Amino acid sequence: MPRMAINGVQLNVLVQPGPPAAPALALLHGFTGNAASWQPLMAALGDLCSSVAIDALGHGASDAPEDPARYSMPHVVRDVLTVMERLGYARFLLLGYSMGGRMALQVAAAAPERLLGLILESASPGLRDEAERAARRAADERLAQMLERDGIAAFVEHWERLPLFASQQRLPTTVRQALRAQRLSNNPRGLAHSLRGAGTGAQQALHERLHALHVPTLLIAGALDDKYCAIARDMAMRLPRARLAIVADAGHCVHLEQPHHFAELVRDVVRQQLPSSHL
Repeated sequence: MPRMAINGVQLNVLVQPGPPAAPALALLHGFTGNAASWQPLMAALGDLCSSVAIDALGHGASDAPEDPARYSMPHVVRDVLTVMERLGYARFLLLGYSMGGRMALQVAAAAPERLLGLILESASPGLRDEAERAARRAADERLAQMLERDGIAAFVEHWERLPLFASQQRLPTTVRQALRAQRLSNNPRGLAHSLRGAGTGAQQALHERLHALHVPTLLIAGALDDKYCAIARDMAMRLPRARLAIVADAGHCVHLEQPHHFAELVRDVVRQQLPSSHL
């Protein structure tokens, strides 16, 4: 995966070219993930579109700056837009999972004219209440200190035991081992600063701006993930051009737990952007 110099940092970017004149899909992974986590989906979309997966700052092979402020959402927005512009995509589809979904929604709110469509998987617009945001910042700071004090292995052991990921215990052993290896490959300092700079408590909440976001949006949540199903339903009522897909027998990570169903949902969105000659 090539590293690109973007706004003073190096970001790791995985690019899969698609057919001529086909749209491009940018992919933003979740916390502790990396761009390579999207490779099965990219392969499933290769006949329809180009795919661009980006290692978030502090993750994978991207830089891990010392200043947590560099990880903040305004910087994320600028970085994503710059990557796609450098690659020649004035407009593109955007898909984000969990943390990447929060990032994708920030991009959409800041530059809706750049997006052909938006896909949010297990995503949130943030926390409306300042007390909730403060509590979340404190919780994320404790996690950041755990990363710095105890290292990546101890943190991943803790992270994988969270109730949010309980349904992943049903995945095949080889899949769970690959997921753990991916999480362990991250830089603990980068993850710590990502929590501080790009955590849910650190970002601006977008609830009151959703009604003005006219980008066609697909909201995906796993039926076993009650919290994010409720968040997705709430966003579906606020977004003027939203479609909601609740995927059976999946938890927080739908693209891993139900990959074929997830790929078909994304393919349907991409097909809507294809020139008539490709249909």
